[in-house]
Amino acid sequence: MPVILGIESSCDETSASVCVDGQILSNVIANQTIHEAYGGVVPELASRVHQQNIVPAVQQALLNAKVNKNDIDAVAFTRGPGLLGSLLVGVSFAKAFALAQKLPLIDINHMQAHILAHFIGDHKPVFPFLCLTVSGGHTQIVLVKDYFDMEVIGQTIDDAAGEAMDKTSKILGLPYPGGPLIDKYARLGNADAYKFPEPQIPGLDFSFSGLKTSILYFIRDNVAKNPDFISENLPDICASVEKRIVTILLNKLQKAAEANGIKQIALAGGVSANTGLRLGLQALCMEKGWESFIPKMEYCTDNAAMIAIAGHYKYLNGDFAGQEIAPLARMIF
Repeated sequence: MPVILGIESSCDETSASVCVDGQILSNVIANQTIHEAYGGVVPELASRVHQQNIVPAVQQALLNAKVNKNDIDAVAFTRGPGLLGSLLVGVSFAKAFALAQKLPLIDINHMQAHILAHFIGDHKPVFPFLCLTVSGGHTQIVLVKDYFDMEVIGQTIDDAAGEAMDKTSKILGLPYPGGPLIDKYARLGNADAYKFPEPQIPGLDFSFSGLKTSILYFIRDNVAKNPDFISENLPDICASVEKRIVTILLNKLQKAAEANGIKQIALAGGVSANTGLRLGLQALCMEKGWESFIPKMEYCTDNAAMIAIAGHYKYLNGDFAGQEIAPLARMIF
């Protein structure tokens, strides 16, 4: 019955979690509001706030799980990908904690952990399954053959879906973080009010740079004609942009599922919290007779529970890291 302490610090959330025998007992997330004034994450500030938050987050996670530090069997941590300074805080803490407690270390790939979040709780996909992993920095279709046997069969060739949403929110003058606000206003608007182009990228890869440019020009041209265009049409704009991003994602996902004959379809990453994408995936799977898997909201954005559950399965495999391990800002499967 392994007890795993999970540590996540890849971007601007400091998180700690305790997993006991594959069950998540706590998941503490400390968000950073300091970046709101800058309209995006400032890496140096993020790493400094991680230093302030990590000890209280771990203490609270242990308290919530009713677990003593002496009960822990291993420390799992995000090695990458992510912001190097942020990763360094989590990796350094994990190494120091493990050294002091004489515990093994388990390094975790952040993107694999997003996928393995589907193994928290009772509704778990069956191997093999497809996972659409979408965040501010990544957009991937992953063929998941086993817990750590994953193959990226499609990915963005430029920008990520979450970055496209964030860029749209900036163009519209919305405060940071803009993704949840796009979601909020989209629920109030007409998704067919405006048409945006769908990139014609062959195969299973994505592209969002052209879409971002078309949104920028669309807003620029309409504001030139009517300075109040954004305020008068904000819900319709958000709904239309969201619909295009969702259709780009789901069209490629459907193509991948049909090409591989897979009926178990999962969604992961920060953008998996988007209402339009969640509803769209459920509708697609219902139409095709597939089974959909979407994590609870608290496991969609960056969190340590997904690190802890990934650590659980690595612990069972005896897959440990040494004290010489270092963070990796860029990290593939």
